[in-house]
Order: sequence, then C-alpha cells, then structure tokens
Amino acid sequence: MQSPNHPLNGTHWRLRAAAWLQRSALAGVAMLLAGLAGLAQAATLALDGANGPRQLDGAALARHPQAQDIAVPGDVAYQRPMRYRAVPLAVVLRELGLGPSDTLEAVATDGFVAQLPGALVLAQSPGQPQPWLAIEPDGAPWPALPGKAASAGPFYIVWPQNAGVRSEQWPYAVARLNVRAAPDKRWPQIAVAAQVPAGDHLRRGQSLFVVQCMVCHRMNGGGDAQVGPDLNLPMNPTEYFQPQALRQLVRNPASVRHWPTQLMPGFGPEQISDAELDDLLAYLAHMARQRQTATP
Repeated sequence: MQSPNHPLNGTHWRLRAAAWLQRSALAGVAMLLAGLAGLAQAATLALDGANGPRQLDGAALARHPQAQDIAVPGDVAYQRPMRYRAVPLAVVLRELGLGPSDTLEAVATDGFVAQLPGALVLAQSPGQPQPWLAIEPDGAPWPALPGKAASAGPFYIVWPQNAGVRSEQWPYAVARLNVRAAPDKRWPQIAVAAQVPAGDHLRRGQSLFVVQCMVCHRMNGGGDAQVGPDLNLPMNPTEYFQPQALRQLVRNPASVRHWPTQLMPGFGPEQISDAELDDLLAYLAHMARQRQTATP
C-alpha cells in the first residue's frame, strides 16, 4: 500500500485536479456561448426620432397589449399568403414622434434603405391601408425568402390591406427606424430643376424614384442606400443604355445582364405602369442634363 506522500499519489491528484479544471473551463465556455446565443436571438429594433436614440426589444413588442397574430394575403416579400405575430406600426411611431410631414426611414441589415412618407404610415381613416410591424420569433425564424438564404426578419413592415402601397414600401430585414426630413429636402441634389411646374411628369418621376429606386440607389450622391450604383454619377443609365434596353432592365434585369449578386428585382406593370415608367425615365434623362450643365 502506498503512503499518502508517495510521488505517484501526488501525480494522481494533480491529474484529477487538471481534469476538473478542464471540465470547469469547458462548462464555463459552454455557458458563455449559450448566453451569447440567447443575446443573438433577442433582436432589438433601433429607433432615432424626436425622443432621441432608443431600442425596442422584439420579444417585448411581441407581448405588447396590441400585438396579435395577423394574416397577410398578398405578402410582397414572400409572394404568397403569410401569417405573423405583429404590432400596429403606430405603436412604434408614437415612440419615434413621427409627424405627417416627416419621412420614416427603414434601414435594413442588407443595406437597403426605404423612405416611407409619414402621411402614408400614419393614415388612420377607414379604408386606408394600415401598416404592421411583423416580429420574427426568437428561436423560430421565418422561412427563407424566395431565392435567398435569409428570412425577412428580424422585423418586417407589412400591409394586410395594401391598395396604393408600392412594393418597395414593404421593407424587410429591418434593423433601424429613423425620423428624417423629406428626401428632396434632405438631399436637394435629387430634385428636378426649380422651374419645373408642380404636377409635371418630371416631378412624378422624381417621386417614383424616391419610392422605388432610392431603396438601393443614390442620385448625385444623395441617399443612404449602399446596394446599387449612383444613377447619375459618374454617368446616367440613359447615357449608356438604348431606350428599349433600359426599359427591359427595369422590367427584367436578368434578361439584360448578369452580375454576381443580382439583387435588383424586376418591376412589372403591376408595380410600375408603362406611364409611370415613362415618367421615371424622363426624370433620369432630366437629371443627366442637369449634371451635364453643372459640370465644367
């Protein structure tokens, strides 16, 4: 029988101590990773408005007294009927202090930035479309979007009744909501010449550009989007596309050219009518002339 002071006994206890420390360290790492995973699942919505920067917890929003399960028959992002746990967007807009003359800027995790008129998202009259903020549940993500690897989460502005709401006014993968001035006030360089009369087709084209194009593109450096190229710097598409090819690019980009990300969707007549497309292309051509006049 070995004595307690035998050198092998000392080695035995040192080995046991080392094993215990290793198990403790591994357990600590596992607990840390579990905690980080929990933090990653608890999505937060960042706000920047009249009340200053704030954050709203997604799980708390899903438990809000006005939250409910809603059906969205014509979901734009998923292109099929969907159901969501959602809260009226008005709940969040009250936190932001948004006014009818303001613009609600929705910033997505993938670089898209939508500009939604305050008057549109605040409308409360009977028969007008009402926006909801859909909240992706913790641990139960929505399905991947068609042709994409990610879902529409963590937050998605949806319109169960969507008459008059355009496709790019359904921002998904939303991470932040900001109160901003109207785009043409914030970035005067996107505006048509001052002498263009109100109601002119060029002003209609400008309005359409703000809603449908500024989600991805800038104009003369104006805009927050980081996805597509500037549409007037250094050149305007009307300067290097033949008219029919440019129309086809808007309708079906993949039929004109391929590029690695291929993020630009096609805009069919139900999203941009032929008359509206005329207005949009006239606006682009006008902005090309504006740049040429301003450039020495």
